[in-house]
Amino acid sequence: MTLQITRINPEQLHETPGYHHITVVETGRTAYLAGQCPLDQNGDLVGSGSLETQADQVVANALVALAAVNAQPEHVVRSVIYVRSDDRDVLGAAWHRLTGSALGPAFTTASTLLGVAQLGFPGQLIEVDLTVALPG
Repeated sequence: MTLQITRINPEQLHETPGYHHITVVETGRTAYLAGQCPLDQNGDLVGSGSLETQADQVVANALVALAAVNAQPEHVVRSVIYVRSDDRDVLGAAWHRLTGSALGPAFTTASTLLGVAQLGFPGQLIEVDLTVALPG
């Protein structure tokens, strides 16, 4: 079966800032990427206190993970973004940093952006979970 991903925004639902309300996948294989954290290859936190630096590291890590399963950002069918903040401006900054990156097409699908009280590593400000429809 050929991979087919259809993204839908019904007219009866509100406009979105770039994501789609519905993603339909016609395929049989799916990869679930663990939460991509702002850690370097040694497991050290990158950019403590800097949302931008941490978002860039998350993007780099996610691109490596996608490549490991022969996928591209446009194969992502679901994303959840966790940001350690309850400030809407900070959440918006994280969204814009991610959607403006090389990983940006991943966030045109069904996406959720959450402000959370804490993440797994001291100083961690952002994490991204991705579900991927695998090509071929």
